[in-house]
Amino acid sequence: MTRRFLLWFLLSLTPLFAQDIKPLTILHSNDLHAHLLPDEHGNGGFARLATAVRQEKMNCAACLYLNAGDLVQGTPVSTLFQGKPVFEIANLLGFDASTLGNHEFDYTWRGVQQFVKIAHYPLLSANVVDANGKSITGQPYVIKNVGGIRVAIIGVVLSDLVGNFISPPEIGPWKVLPVLDTVRKYAAELRDRSDLIVVLGHIHDKEEVAEILKQIPEVSVVVAGHTHVAYPEMMNVDGRVAVLVNSYADQLGRLDLQVDIAAKKLRSADWKKIPIEAKLAPAPDVERLVNFWEAKVRPLVDVPIGESTKALTRTDPELRTMIETAMAEQTGADIAWIDTGNIRDGLPEGRILARVIWNMLPFDNYIVTGKFKGSQLPKSITDRYPVQPDRVYTVATTDFTADNQAAKNQLDTTGMVFPKTGPLQRDAVIAWVKKKGKVPAEAASHAVAGVVMTPRWAWLAAMMQTYTARNMVHSAS
Repeated sequence: MTRRFLLWFLLSLTPLFAQDIKPLTILHSNDLHAHLLPDEHGNGGFARLATAVRQEKMNCAACLYLNAGDLVQGTPVSTLFQGKPVFEIANLLGFDASTLGNHEFDYTWRGVQQFVKIAHYPLLSANVVDANGKSITGQPYVIKNVGGIRVAIIGVVLSDLVGNFISPPEIGPWKVLPVLDTVRKYAAELRDRSDLIVVLGHIHDKEEVAEILKQIPEVSVVVAGHTHVAYPEMMNVDGRVAVLVNSYADQLGRLDLQVDIAAKKLRSADWKKIPIEAKLAPAPDVERLVNFWEAKVRPLVDVPIGESTKALTRTDPELRTMIETAMAEQTGADIAWIDTGNIRDGLPEGRILARVIWNMLPFDNYIVTGKFKGSQLPKSITDRYPVQPDRVYTVATTDFTADNQAAKNQLDTTGMVFPKTGPLQRDAVIAWVKKKGKVPAEAASHAVAGVVMTPRWAWLAAMMQTYTARNMVHSAS
């Protein structure tokens, strides 16, 4: 009798134990950067992304869709209309929550507050606060009850936001708190009010994503943004995980979890990256709204300006040299310098529309110039451009770089003064492409040993090339 009772008792508890393990699916994207339309291969675009999200939601018992920042800035619709249409279109994507990225601040903190009003979903920001500690979006976190799981989602942005990714005027009266300290504070606060804590972070991979998993055990999941290239595999630290997919709506992430409600931790996690391919039919409602806004910019940007002899990715050094050549020649500078983050898209082969340059250089950056002796130029410039210490050079860069020159990803120096302001960088490059007709081959003729040469230096370039060629012939013989 005792054994039968014990067996019955244990069997009766089995459903209770099973109820403590619940499924949760987190769909996620990051760094969409207003790439509303598909790329030249028909992949990506907001309408196809919407289709993928809707299909995946049909195949999960309990779903959340999270976006990890930088929704705006990257295409003409966003640049010309200050990001607002992108947030309007994003309302159709079905986000359950999003966080701020650094580029949401490109339209200043006032623009961020406009985005909060437009968004039909929580726009989270725990570590951008006023003097009283109040979040710039009004919501540092949100708790969602999904499939019987209380999911707490904390939104954070890069700790080193100001002076590296945005200028001080763009943040205004707000300050940025350290990511780790902020997450630690809210994780402790939310521990008893939730079953699962997720950090939705537009943050650095090693310094912030990995450290959250290592240092803050209450956090089970980090959905990351800012790095545009997907993780090759899910980051896993003691059963707690982080994920990130490609930028520009190239992929949708799907993270399938089994959540132990009693222990407040993951029992299992499986992750896959879903390509947003041309074979996906675009969602009609999203496509209509995208076309409405694209029609407003098409007459300005869908006009041919030249031809490209080859395709260059946004990270190709030759593209950087081409842009610097254009800036130097259009302003009469001896040297032009830009940081790699200034370039947001690549150059396709064949006909070039003005849209290509708008996508490549979406920021409203002006070219500024200053005169410096070679001995005054920082290592960031002299590593690429051989200079004579006593010679005076006219140097061109962007006003953003000049304002934030101390940042390591910029000039990594202080005290450089650029008193002369020229045209918008984007306008200068468009004018240069029109003048050249074909690029980037012509740009190479003005570059010797990595130095951008203006036309007045072309004779020296030719002499050096002839001298080098002759020496090579003599050496070979």
